Amino acid sequence: MKYAAIIAAVGALLLAGCQTEPMRAMQADFRSLIGSSKGEPALAAGLRQYEEGNYAEASRQLQAAVDQGLGRSDRVKAHKHLAFMHCVSGRTSVCRDEFRKALAMDSELDLSPAEAGHPTWGPVFRSVKAGH
Repeated sequence: MKYAAIIAAVGALLLAGCQTEPMRAMQADFRSLIGSSKGEPALAAGLRQYEEGNYAEASRQLQAAVDQGLGRSDRVKAHKHLAFMHCVSGRTSVCRDEFRKALAMDSELDLSPAEAGHPTWGPVFRSVKAGH
């Protein structure tokens, strides 16, 4: 176990200079193995803003969290909430794109019953998942 954390830390350091999307995702996965993701504070702030209905700030924070680096499950959560906000703002194609990103990372993703029943994003999610 101790060696896995060391290997993960070394791997993250070795990849630190790579800035392609696959490398950023790999870096985030390494960080999640050792228990920290740079984007966690922004994710928490974004989710808090989302719950308070401050969607513009929530979107900014959630996108910053994704850009800074998150573990896989946190990236899925960020993309899912970004999708919700795009849907309710009438940006259906961007909403679909965010759901696709979330499903690409977690093909088993499902919405909670309350989320699935939402009249705006529920049908969009079902449509994207059916085509996934």
